[in-house]
Amino acid sequence: MHVIPLSEATPDLVDLVGGKAAGLGELIRLGERVPEGFCVTAEAHRVGVIPQAEIVAAYERLGAGPVAVRSSATAEDLPDASFAGQQDTVLNVTGATELIAAIEKCWDSLHTARATAYRDARAIDHGAVRMAVVVQRMITPAVAGVLFTANPLTGRRDEMAVDAAPGLGTTVVDGATTVDHYVLDGVTRDDAGCLTAAHLAELRTTGARLQDHFGRPQDVEWAIDGDGLLWLLQSRPITSLFPLPPGTGKPLPRVYLEFGHVQGMLQPVTPMGMATLRTQIAAMLASLGVRVEIVDIGGRLYGDLTELARSRSSRKRLVKLMAVDFGPRAQAVMEHVLTDPRFAPTTGSTRRGATGGAASLRTAGRAVVGILRALARPDAARIRMFEAIEQMRQRSAAPGDLRTAADRLRFLRAEDTEDSADAIMWPIVAGMLAAALPAALLKGVASADEIHHVLGGMPHNVTIEMDLALWRLARGADEHRQLLLDTPPDELAARHLRGELPDIGMAAFLDAYGHRGVAEVDLGVPRWAENPAPVFAAIANYLRVTDLEQGPDRRFERAAAAAETALKDLVVRARRRRPVRGTIAGFLLRRARSLAGLREAGKFAGLYPLRETRRQLLLIGADLTGAGLLEQPDDIMFLTLDEVEAAVHQGTDHRVTVGARRAVHRRELRRRSVPVALLSDGTDVETVLPAAPAPDGTLAGVGASAGRVTGPARVVHDPGTAHVEPGEVLVAATTDPGWTPLFLTASALVTETGAIMAHGPTVAREYGIPAVICVPDATRTISTGQLVTVDGGAGTVTVHRPPAHDHEDEE
Repeated sequence: MHVIPLSEATPDLVDLVGGKAAGLGELIRLGERVPEGFCVTAEAHRVGVIPQAEIVAAYERLGAGPVAVRSSATAEDLPDASFAGQQDTVLNVTGATELIAAIEKCWDSLHTARATAYRDARAIDHGAVRMAVVVQRMITPAVAGVLFTANPLTGRRDEMAVDAAPGLGTTVVDGATTVDHYVLDGVTRDDAGCLTAAHLAELRTTGARLQDHFGRPQDVEWAIDGDGLLWLLQSRPITSLFPLPPGTGKPLPRVYLEFGHVQGMLQPVTPMGMATLRTQIAAMLASLGVRVEIVDIGGRLYGDLTELARSRSSRKRLVKLMAVDFGPRAQAVMEHVLTDPRFAPTTGSTRRGATGGAASLRTAGRAVVGILRALARPDAARIRMFEAIEQMRQRSAAPGDLRTAADRLRFLRAEDTEDSADAIMWPIVAGMLAAALPAALLKGVASADEIHHVLGGMPHNVTIEMDLALWRLARGADEHRQLLLDTPPDELAARHLRGELPDIGMAAFLDAYGHRGVAEVDLGVPRWAENPAPVFAAIANYLRVTDLEQGPDRRFERAAAAAETALKDLVVRARRRRPVRGTIAGFLLRRARSLAGLREAGKFAGLYPLRETRRQLLLIGADLTGAGLLEQPDDIMFLTLDEVEAAVHQGTDHRVTVGARRAVHRRELRRRSVPVALLSDGTDVETVLPAAPAPDGTLAGVGASAGRVTGPARVVHDPGTAHVEPGEVLVAATTDPGWTPLFLTASALVTETGAIMAHGPTVAREYGIPAVICVPDATRTISTGQLVTVDGGAGTVTVHRPPAHDHEDEE
């Protein structure tokens, strides 16, 4: 079957006719006005011979006049890959000879550099893709353009957007001309630009009809001919929209704040990891007297802050409370939300969001006792904390008598009732308060930079201790330098796990820190003990450091010494100018140097039970794989515990479910931008904020670690394979403790998200490297190899010139 009428192209024939033809065939069956045409199928492309006789016969049945010839690859116009503009379209083709040449051109466009790169970025197998070609009677439009049935800029699902221009629609989609832009929100518009009010109304009605039929927002190409008739040339899913929050059935909008970046994580969480994190975060917030529902949106952790925003009491302090962990971008969007009349306080909302008066009082009492106790005797508080962490490590180990999947499931279902949270939580909170309060006390006496200097080189940080341990391991492995530099990290990891590498101390390091990893709070992500490739990649980076004075141990020592000196000078000056405030601030800053480094310890402790939970789940997964209920053991991470129980006790086969969830997870892994805050109508709140002006070549962010450095940028998306040369500026969307080994060779840090007291900036300060956070789109605006200046004091990143050499961004 080499040529078929377009009306016969159906979705179940997508492997034969391609995505575009299948979509057009569906529009024809819906009764939409679509130019008549036919499809040269992918089977012709597979055999590599253009069926000229069939094509000419079909062309003559169209009237042999001008036609549009358009690619319709089998991986095109799909829900997660539009391939917009990646393959060729040829318009106004007349005559059989031109038609055959245009079809050949479409075939050839399957292998252009842009199409190949697009498939690579989406992990689409080149060998499995075939090219069908759509041939349609040519419409001569008076005006043409694109209709999005959801606003692609803001994400709002109750708005449509139209771009239009006189003449052919290719001038719109190619960006070759200035277009008229319309936002359709249900309000009747006057005639404006190239479209009349009647045109806009018809487009909105058509868009609503198509979206309702296909069940998701659509990207529609259209044309209006000289007689005023609207023709549809294409309808495909909008692939760039961030998923909608789940429906609540409530009339007023809701606001959701992204929580994952607090842990340095913007990648999607596996379903099993999501279930665990939702429970843990809700419990942690409840212990602080706050009730927030954790919602899965696009595999990311969002907190529903609606009730807090509408509460007369909590809204007053909501923005300030977000400063420490959520950072300035989150504060800006919440300030905007609080000015929105739809989030005004409602009757009876005063106590919403709290766990209840008695619970709040109990929490407040424990907090006051715990914080004051830690501030009074910080050394004793640290001892108690690490004793509690050791007890947690021991308690997390599974008993040795677990034999069956049912046994392991019962162990996972059992709750650990022993509570050591207070011993761990309140010293951390005390340290964070001691670090945060002096800024207000010393206003007009000390700058933010000076306070950042005092908080540099902070002791008692388990992540810093981990990084320095890895540095010492690397220095001791110098005799194996070439092996570690010349062998890919994945191969080194495999050889280590097989016991085929020289003893460089890796086993001891993994014994202490192997329960860590990138995105480590996600139960579904492998730990370093399972896959130490990222650790070997970090070792290779360390071995490239030839100036030992720039080694992290020396840098940390210098930062600590400079901080102690700055603290003494600052206290003397503060006491002289403001005796009482200066004395209090000096006390708090000294306590901060004793306690603020503990911030990482809580998460470090929580990873012990996560490691054991993951180990037991994988063992259950192996049993289910053996029973034919899963394809592989780690498929279990794409289920919930209830679904695992159904498999264990009822023999439920979850392979189809897992396959579908893995496909969604892979799609979301490719997403480079995650909204800081969403409204229930899909609005990305940040997109409606006024843009802050910045000088040419300067990107504005928030200074999080003082200093000024100029160096080549290194954009990194995956720290497990990243190669960061000494002196390069590390540019990332976000970072968590699994990234911090890269800091040891980087000269500065730039991130798109974060808070001043978050993981990345904290470690950057302790190594004495400048950091600028909350730089919008930094990983797309900056390219690897570009010379940039990072000014942690001013909170700016200046891009000086194009890349000095051809670099691909790290993936």
